[in-house]
Amino acid sequence: MKYLTETLILTFLALPIMYLMIVTPMTAEHQLIFGLCMIGACFVISNLSSKHFISVILILVSVTMSTRYMYFRLTQTLEFNSLIEAVCGYILFFAECYVYVILLLSSFQISWALKRDVVPMPRDVSKWPTVDVYIPTYNESLSIVRDTVLAAQCLEYPQDKIHVYILDDGRRKEFAQFATEAGVGYITRSDNAHAKAGNLNHAMKLTHGELIAIFDCDHIATRMFLQDTVGALIADPKLALIQTPHHFYSPDPIQRNLYLGRDIPAENELFYGPVQRGNDNWDAAFFCGSCAVIRRKALDEIGGFAVETVTEDAHTALRLQRRGWKTAYLNKILAAGLATERTILHIIQRNRWARGMIQILRLDNPLFGRGLTFAQRLCYLSATMYFLFALPRVVFLLVPCMYLTFGISVLHGSAAILLAYALPHLFMSYYTSSRINGRNRYSFWGEIYDILLSFPLVLPTLFVLISPRHGKFNVTDKGGTIEKAYFDAHAVRPHIICALFLVFSMAFGLTKYFMPHYFNVQLGAVMLNIGWALFNLTLLIAAICVARETPNKRKSQRLDLDLPVLIYQESGICSRSTLRDISMTGCRIDNVLGDMVLNDDPVTDLELATDHGPVNIRVEMISNSAFSDYLRFDFGEVDINTRRELVRLMFTRPDTWQRKPYRQDNIIVSFFTILACIWDSLTSTRKYRSKGKTPRKPAQSVEDVIKSAKTEDAL
Repeated sequence: MKYLTETLILTFLALPIMYLMIVTPMTAEHQLIFGLCMIGACFVISNLSSKHFISVILILVSVTMSTRYMYFRLTQTLEFNSLIEAVCGYILFFAECYVYVILLLSSFQISWALKRDVVPMPRDVSKWPTVDVYIPTYNESLSIVRDTVLAAQCLEYPQDKIHVYILDDGRRKEFAQFATEAGVGYITRSDNAHAKAGNLNHAMKLTHGELIAIFDCDHIATRMFLQDTVGALIADPKLALIQTPHHFYSPDPIQRNLYLGRDIPAENELFYGPVQRGNDNWDAAFFCGSCAVIRRKALDEIGGFAVETVTEDAHTALRLQRRGWKTAYLNKILAAGLATERTILHIIQRNRWARGMIQILRLDNPLFGRGLTFAQRLCYLSATMYFLFALPRVVFLLVPCMYLTFGISVLHGSAAILLAYALPHLFMSYYTSSRINGRNRYSFWGEIYDILLSFPLVLPTLFVLISPRHGKFNVTDKGGTIEKAYFDAHAVRPHIICALFLVFSMAFGLTKYFMPHYFNVQLGAVMLNIGWALFNLTLLIAAICVARETPNKRKSQRLDLDLPVLIYQESGICSRSTLRDISMTGCRIDNVLGDMVLNDDPVTDLELATDHGPVNIRVEMISNSAFSDYLRFDFGEVDINTRRELVRLMFTRPDTWQRKPYRQDNIIVSFFTILACIWDSLTSTRKYRSKGKTPRKPAQSVEDVIKSAKTEDAL
């Protein structure tokens, strides 16, 4: 709190200087020199120290340069010669205003991120509250839900204080039968009113735990989940919610389909890193629908989970905050689930998120109403406004085409003055984001995510903005497979059309450049728009490459795991080996048998050591070469107790999802990484293994790939 107060004092004292830096008029030459001096000063101070205090200074400088640019745009560039230029020009200006507002809000959110520690549980177990574990499901397969339920049974918590429930909105007999076999509760209802929120509210009427832990049906919890989260709720009776990250142990379409995608942080790393930690600092941490524990008393006070929007999670948190309840975010991965497998499913899921957040913006705008602090209003406003990005993003893609193709000038001023103001603003925005968020989001990758979603989201978001009560909840399909590679042109059809338009515009612009007297154009303006279009085209092609679906035939994800294992052969011979990776359907172990594999003495069983004793599994060998370094096995049918122990072994260990942090972002390397991904996607001749395994992370580093691509004139 001391450092936060110092930061606020520094910001207040800097306001007069920032004002002069924003409004002082300059020529193009002086503005460029000023911008370069500010950039140089930021380079110096950022290299002198890595303290967060320096990051706050960078935020202030970045906001100042961006505000100076917007002041310049407002006062010097909004003069037009025709109605069509005025319309296009103001559309661009309002799109930039939106981005500027989001920049201010996000800068406030992440200016000081809270590092919350685990609150220990009381030693007196009698003080531990009772917990109901809800696992809602609608149309997901039992193969997905089964392991989530079994993992919930492995939670280390007094058995008389925890109850696990399957909330089946699909009303399926096989789920009821499984619940009976597993020894968990089964709750269903006669209708599906209000989708997931209605399902949860119905379960609340039939259960009585003091706390409610919620897991999406594909999110498998580690066994320490409750002990790491419930302590905070015991310590603070006004705390209504504690949220943990959504971690995915399968790659999303961007990671899998872009060859180098495994080298970059996943899309959700930014939100479940700096953003949620920043929200937590301002007591505005969001409920995300899963991997969270909520106090029943708080939910009862607001009438249960919010049902008015399709994002019941964030809306529920907002209502809790309005009633004076606190929320918290623990930045520790305690559960993991499945990411969307295909690009089109990824788009559908984000469509629902976008519709829901805009519904909140329209129906329960955080700026208005009682109960929220000023900081909470800004954090919720940032979250609800973010998903309006689709239309501004499309505008930025198309604006250079308007000048190159039709000669419509949307900016008044010379290319020199525009560059002198725009470049410091853009560079400082990227540089500051890279320093603060560089281990959670790499430069330019956010644009790829947004561009991929922009065209599909334009109409739905505009429709919800006008008519917020329409639309319904949709469930994201997970756990599917992709049998062979294909290009999903349907998912990126508008992106392809836009890319062709950009190529045509650039070609026409080059024609104008080499024939300036015939077309009567300003050469500087032509080159500025060609450069802008080329940058857009690069990111647009990267987004299109995401639709190149790579094979993924595995029905269950395989995890690396080094454990001792005993191999039993039909004759009774027992050998000791080491397990290297395992899934719920098979495993790979070191080959210690050699020529014995070729004899008529097949392997029949494997024995794995777990915390609850040894587990014996019937297996069938699927590779039996004496010259192979590994032996591969498929598991036969396992009973429910054995499967529970496999889940305990694979997923519920406290260190299951521990990983090294991503390396710090480098803006130049990040951009060339995107180029390398595009090159790989357009020229790849890789052949996938017969098992359909997704490509592994390349052995080369990103820098090596870039050098190789340069050598081949790929870049």
